[in-house]
Amino acid sequence: MTQTKNFIGNVNETRVVGPTVVPESDRREPLKHLLIGSKKTVISTIHYLHVLGYAHATDWSDPIPTSNPGEVMSILVRQILIN
Repeated sequence: MTQTKNFIGNVNETRVVGPTVVPESDRREPLKHLLIGSKKTVISTIHYLHVLGYAHATDWSDPIPTSNPGEVMSILVRQILIN
């Protein structure tokens, strides 16, 4: 019982946090990028976008094989500010 009490703590101290209101100017929406091609082409494009400063190469998913032989895909999701 002591372990449960220590884990739960004092239930009477629980605070209720209301929803955060996000100002209209700070609204973000996900933008999904999908690269499909040979592994060499997909990785090359990811590195090129990194050099351009668009996204870090590590932000992309690892290449995922598709149902087509020799073809992979990689996914990037970025949060884009919508005015």
